[in-house]
Amino acid sequence: MNNLQKLGGLAAWVCAFTYLVGYLLYLTLLSPIQSDATPSEAQEQLAFLVEHQAVIYVWNLVIYVLFGVFLVGLVFSLNERLRTKAPAQMLLATAFGLIWSGLVIASGMVANIGLERVVNLSNIDPEQALTVGLALGAVTDGLGGGTEIVGALWVLLVSWAGLEAGLLPKGLHYLGLAVAFVGMLVLIPALSSLGVLLKIGQISWFVWLGMQMLLAEMRQDWDAPDNPMQ
Repeated sequence: MNNLQKLGGLAAWVCAFTYLVGYLLYLTLLSPIQSDATPSEAQEQLAFLVEHQAVIYVWNLVIYVLFGVFLVGLVFSLNERLRTKAPAQMLLATAFGLIWSGLVIASGMVANIGLERVVNLSNIDPEQALTVGLALGAVTDGLGGGTEIVGALWVLLVSWAGLEAGLLPKGLHYLGLAVAFVGMLVLIPALSSLGVLLKIGQISWFVWLGMQMLLAEMRQDWDAPDNPMQ
């Protein structure tokens, strides 16, 4: 089995895992964290950050840094397999994939460094700690923690390339197109509630993609003219 292709399949599953764990933690243990908190709620959030600093630090590492690192492997794995049959789409897809990875990793590093600064500052000047926390939150979200446009473009281009190349099930690529479309819609404030649907779609797409990449590589039928998985 080609090591890069094996890595790609496993990387897709790791990406799905980071999404699932991150989202479940956000809905449960970390539910008190809200980006649109009122001033009184912000004080409670600051206390929550101080109390759960270690958990939030690991959470940031998982959803940002771990995801971004394994995304690089997935991007190159897909590029290796699809570029010969869809060169234009994969050239753009690889560029957007690497940009997305860099932005997500940067978001995680900023979030964790900012978390440490905010917690330390909370012991000296709580009001300033809140201000710094809000500013760092905006930076983190702007880099990639709160928007999906770059990732949506990558999924869109990969799915388009997959349809063009005729590799892997068409249903997988149509799911990818749907995920990309929803990812662009959530940029509209009135449609931000679609974020839940987006997370479910992304997890499903990563799991399905990883499974099909590993199965295809085991069968060595990526380039077969009569691919039974299409």
